[in-house]
Amino acid sequence: MPADCPRILYLHGLNSSPASQKASQLRRAMERIGLAEQLRVPALHHHPRQAIAQLETAIAELGRPVLVGSSLGGYYATHLAERHGLRALLINPAVRPHLLFDGYLGPQQNYYSDETWELTAEHVAALAALEVPPPQDPARFQVWLQTADETLDYRQAQVYYRACALRIQAGGDHGFQGFAERLPMLLAFAGIPARLWRDIDFSDL
Repeated sequence: MPADCPRILYLHGLNSSPASQKASQLRRAMERIGLAEQLRVPALHHHPRQAIAQLETAIAELGRPVLVGSSLGGYYATHLAERHGLRALLINPAVRPHLLFDGYLGPQQNYYSDETWELTAEHVAALAALEVPPPQDPARFQVWLQTADETLDYRQAQVYYRACALRIQAGGDHGFQGFAERLPMLLAFAGIPARLWRDIDFSDL
C-alpha cells in the first residue's frame, strides 16, 4: 500500500456482514478507483469484546484508518475514534445500544451468514462498557442520518452528535437509501484524491 494513501476500515452493524449492501457498494467503488487494497471490511463477531479486539487488530495493521461505521458499527467506530483520535463517518449510528435490547434477549440470526447465536445480558453489559461522552471535535466526525430510519430514532444521534458535522436527509431507511450516490462525499471525507473519483458515476454500484 502506498504510505500516503488513506485506508478505510468499514464496520458493519448487528447481524450484518461484509456482504451487506453498503459494504459491497463501498468495496466495488474502491475497486473501480484502483484502491481495493486500501479497504478492510472485517466480519465482526457478535460479542462486543471480540468485535472490538478484531477492530483493534485491524487498526494496528492499517495504521490510522478512517472509520466508516453503520448502525452498531457506528457505535463501535465512535468508541474507537475517541480512543485513538481517528476520523469517523457514521451512517445511522446506534446511540447507547445497550438501552435498546429490553425484551430482545435470546436467539439471534445473522441476516447474511444464517449464523445463530444467543444475545445475553453479558453482551449488553459489554456494550455499555464501550460508551463514551459525545464527541466534541466536529472535524473528526461526519454523521449521516435518514429521518425514516425504522430501526433507530435518528433524533437520538442528532442530539448525541450535535457538535459534529451532521448530514440529515428526510425519508430513507435504516439501510440508508442512496448510499452509492453519496460515495464521493465518503471518499472526500476519507482524504482520497478527487482526481481518482470525481469523474466516476457510482450510482450503478
